[in-house]
Amino acid sequence: MATLSELVGDLVDGVDGVLLFSPSGSFYERFEGWEEDADLVVVAPENAVDAETYVDLPLEFDNIRDRIRFGIEGAMERGLFGDGDVVACAVPTFGGDIDSIVRVRVGEEMRSGIYDLFTNSRAEPSVVRDVFDVAIELGKKGQKGKPVGALFIVGDAGKVMNKSRPLSYNPFEKSHVHVGDPIVNVMLKEFSRLDGAFVISDSGKIVSAYRYLEPSAEGVDIPKGLGARHMAGGAITRDTNAISIVLSESDGLVRAFKGGKLLLEIDPEEY
Repeated sequence: MATLSELVGDLVDGVDGVLLFSPSGSFYERFEGWEEDADLVVVAPENAVDAETYVDLPLEFDNIRDRIRFGIEGAMERGLFGDGDVVACAVPTFGGDIDSIVRVRVGEEMRSGIYDLFTNSRAEPSVVRDVFDVAIELGKKGQKGKPVGALFIVGDAGKVMNKSRPLSYNPFEKSHVHVGDPIVNVMLKEFSRLDGAFVISDSGKIVSAYRYLEPSAEGVDIPKGLGARHMAGGAITRDTNAISIVLSESDGLVRAFKGGKLLLEIDPEEY
């Protein structure tokens, strides 16, 4: 009969790499003199252990599955792993030191665009996350039970304001409120029933609502069936360093654009 060590050893047998998620210094020291064929990669908000191979994790992600997917996607973006590689992900599930190992086969379908969106955008990662949360919750619940569309432009707010005009009075003109505040998020959901885009700064300050975006749509390629809201959202990200997060009223999906290109689609009901 197999021993427990042998059974657990199957999780790491023959892997191409080991990803250590936010290891403590003492835990990482146990890997000094690493001589395995598998690559050792640290995934953390900062390289506090001076790891030779490191992937930035700008958000810890409370959901372990999301954290692992994000880390693997970052490693793929850096060319550390490719389609078909098998990696062992060592993560702290209950806080403190690493206490769990998950064996994952890397696949191209794991390139969701989320890593690029969070790590290479001008806005702070936590701001991008907070705007996604608002859009996804709106997609799930709608406005008073009815489907609603919304457009959020995040980052490079000054340039975005110069390439847009007001459709109505800006309720945030003299305020200093930030996305992520539960009360502010309720306001965003309420104002979403009206036309125009929300403009949000790099740090999360809500600069404006009801903005009519005026970038040129020439050369912007969006999937067939998507309308003016998506076209405007895509175009403004080509002309500025902003990203756009769009909730579609017709199909209920949340989409993200950057550099004039569609990077990500999320079904709120599956998130």
